[in-house]
Amino acid sequence: MTLMLVFLSIATYAQNKIDVQLLDITNSSPIVGATFKYSNQNGITDNKGNFSFNYEKGQTLYLSHINYSEWSLDDAEVLNLKSEKTIYKAPVSINLQPVTVISLRSKKNPSEDVELEYRDQLAHDAAAILNKNPSINSIVKGGAYGFDPVFRGYKYDQLNVVLNGAQSATAACPNRMDPPTSQMAPNMLNRIEILKGPYVLRYGTGFGATINFIPEPLNFTEKNDIYGRVSSGYDGNGNILRNEGLVGLSGKTHDVTFFSSWSQGENYTTGNDDEVVAGFNRGSFGTNLGIKLNETQQLRLSAVYNIARDADFAALPMDLRKDDTWLFNLRHDVSFNKKHLSSLNTTAFASFVDHLMDNLMKPLDPRMLNAQTNATTYNFGGRSEGIWYFDNSKLFAGADFRKEGADGTRDREFLMGPNAGNTISDNVWLNSNITKTSLFAEYQFNINKTKAVLSSRLEFNSGEINNLAEEFEEVNDATNITQFNPSFSFGLTRKLGTNASLGLWVARAQRSGGLTERYINYFPVGQDPYELVGNPQLNPEINNQIDITFNWQDKTTIVNVDLFAGYLQDFISSYIDPNLTPRLPMSPGVRRFTNIKDAFKTGFEINWQQEILENLEHQAGIAYTYAEDLERDEPLPEIAPLDFRYTLSGNYLKGKLFPELTFRYVLEQSRISSEFGETETPAFSKLDFRVAYQFSKSGKLTGGINNLFDEYYYEHLSRSVRGENLAIYAPGRNAYVSVNFMF
Repeated sequence: MTLMLVFLSIATYAQNKIDVQLLDITNSSPIVGATFKYSNQNGITDNKGNFSFNYEKGQTLYLSHINYSEWSLDDAEVLNLKSEKTIYKAPVSINLQPVTVISLRSKKNPSEDVELEYRDQLAHDAAAILNKNPSINSIVKGGAYGFDPVFRGYKYDQLNVVLNGAQSATAACPNRMDPPTSQMAPNMLNRIEILKGPYVLRYGTGFGATINFIPEPLNFTEKNDIYGRVSSGYDGNGNILRNEGLVGLSGKTHDVTFFSSWSQGENYTTGNDDEVVAGFNRGSFGTNLGIKLNETQQLRLSAVYNIARDADFAALPMDLRKDDTWLFNLRHDVSFNKKHLSSLNTTAFASFVDHLMDNLMKPLDPRMLNAQTNATTYNFGGRSEGIWYFDNSKLFAGADFRKEGADGTRDREFLMGPNAGNTISDNVWLNSNITKTSLFAEYQFNINKTKAVLSSRLEFNSGEINNLAEEFEEVNDATNITQFNPSFSFGLTRKLGTNASLGLWVARAQRSGGLTERYINYFPVGQDPYELVGNPQLNPEINNQIDITFNWQDKTTIVNVDLFAGYLQDFISSYIDPNLTPRLPMSPGVRRFTNIKDAFKTGFEINWQQEILENLEHQAGIAYTYAEDLERDEPLPEIAPLDFRYTLSGNYLKGKLFPELTFRYVLEQSRISSEFGETETPAFSKLDFRVAYQFSKSGKLTGGINNLFDEYYYEHLSRSVRGENLAIYAPGRNAYVSVNFMF
């Protein structure tokens, strides 16, 4: 009898025992040294991230790790572990810094069942996703493509745009029809991190911010599996058709994904029934190949091919005729069973852009000349970073290298005047390049209820010209310049009770001029029609910034407040030089890049999210930036006005029906720069409505109306239509529908 009871006890224990592996969601590496507590059972994960416990009905599983914070699983989630046997967790260390995360949820993870934001994967320009945040606006030069993001008035090379913390692409178009954000294929992404300010220095000198596009994590499975999705959408205003799809093959040692997307559109109408030229064709095709070499190492190879054809840019003298871009990325991750060294990741990348634009389809009257510019860029390098854990701290340290270059020629065929019949070629980029070699480190440590972060980056920046033009040499004595750029930041986050925390962040970041600022050769690339000429001798600009953050969170409410101020030294700008003659007869003159002695920026971002009822929540966000050119005693140009968003959303029919109403109000912008010919922008408000229905386990239908009341408005950062004193007005009322299937 006693022996039988022993056997029954052993059998019961075996039946109730749950074996679990804890993995990092970003790279599927084991999370070592995490602690767990379940009823009166506790322990830590081993060097493979494994742990086990005996199931007890109604109990909660508590987990904790310095790199992943604290979280818990309720009884139902614990029961699911019997079959899933895996917990994926994202690191939260990056959330120490001021950050906004936009999740795309493009592939179901083991802990996710419902796809909520598949319309983001249908976007043909990643900046359109960024614009969902009130703190980010975009410079609009074409009605439907090539949006160039602006955050707190920082733009272009002042924003560090990277893919998975390492890779970027260099715009080949001098007018940035193809900004780096346009090359980030949304349907290969998992989330976007907007790392505010110059505080995160691991991924580059984020002078104003770092925008990190993070791809889907590799998903190795015990059994061979096929997964995927297909989505399609249609917008009535602009006759825009969007399609995207993904198929993947996974197993114990492999995860292979193939994805593609294609979007095309025509002209749209404004709220006043005016037609805006906005045609485009855009496609992305690519693959991710993940290989688990062993239990501690994995390899990831990705290749993406982006194409654009016949995209209209009403505010520019030319339209995009074709753009072909390749992005290659190889990453190796290895974890260690060491006392302090936890992991090492190494990335090699390369991007190549081939861009052609012309004015052959522009309705010019009279047509004085035909012009086209064929330009190419490259951007390649590598990055290696190690992570070390100590008792109450951790260290990120590594090195990176990046080289980017541009070359191109503008051909002008004169049709009228004394040069009729002649063709002149202009050296646009001077075959110039910039090399950056850097060391970086970030140290995070805990002192009681206070978390502190120290970051630094030491960069050697070298620029050179390989095909110097005579007219450029006449205005620039030295062309090959090497500069040393040190950047430092320090931050503290202090818990105030159980629900609130207060943060203080201070940084000094230094940035050398980019390819345009140093080497553009008489080309109209600014917000006015003046041609710009580069200045290789620009001093690096310096941002001395402080952020104060406040966060409150309980079961139903989340509040985030961020106040910032920055004192800018040697700020890179431009001035009109009356002694220089433009290349094009229709240009009013020439601007030269220069340093402004000092400038100032301040502002705030506030976000509030609250669950009103069990199935109803609302969210409000507001952002404002004040910027002043202290040398000229006038506002800095291209600063977006105060932007307010309010969203009311529901969740009904047991998580199948998702209605949503969004209101946006933008204040007038009367703080304008006369130096750059800005004009005041009137205030506007708009209302959007959408509803999504999960009609099956794998299918979802979404429909809605943007600009419900057909508001006639334009954004302050919209450029004027070339040849007319008329901004590019936003689309009027637009009804859309989209459908998504997953398997």
